[in-house]
Amino acid sequence: IGTGETDGMRQIARTANQIQREHPGIQFHVVSGDAMDVCERLDKGLLDFGIVIEPADISKYDALSLPARDVWGVLMRRDSPLAAKERIEKADLLDLPLLCSRQVITPHPGENAFVDWFGEDFGKLDIAVNYNLVFNAAILVEAGVGYAITLDGLADTSPESALCFRPLEPRLESGLDIIWKKYQVFSPAAELFLTRLRALVEQK
Repeated sequence: IGTGETDGMRQIARTANQIQREHPGIQFHVVSGDAMDVCERLDKGLLDFGIVIEPADISKYDALSLPARDVWGVLMRRDSPLAAKERIEKADLLDLPLLCSRQVITPHPGENAFVDWFGEDFGKLDIAVNYNLVFNAAILVEAGVGYAITLDGLADTSPESALCFRPLEPRLESGLDIIWKKYQVFSPAAELFLTRLRALVEQK
């Protein structure tokens, strides 16, 4: 299973836990990466499933929509002046050094929610760093390099942390899809995983 960093992974974890209790011999292999990584591995047959954040071009795959929604916002130092705001608007971002995922830097049209949200002035942003996983981006933010455009719940923003998260205004959310190759012939274990995941999604 290939996946970007998303809180929606909790649904995959619940499915895996259910299967492991019933079939302890089944092993799960999880590969982290952004949508480009996931789709490339899926196309090469290195993955059975991939989890991608909407919007994404998934027309060449079979897909199942997951009920989770990810909230976009800004990860920043807790002592930043911007941390005094409850929500972050477009104008707040224009003069800041930003850390953005590489999918934000080089999106295909209609394939990045933040680019679409920001609109025609996106090119005016000061993108100081591009990243593909949030852990390292959070370290850079804590060091004062800039402000990370990311999803909620991916970095430690507990009261003890030096970091905090503020959502965008207007609010921006993205859905999630789990995808697999069309006409894929699954192993019994992969078939069981998809069956159980479908059942979990239908309960929502």
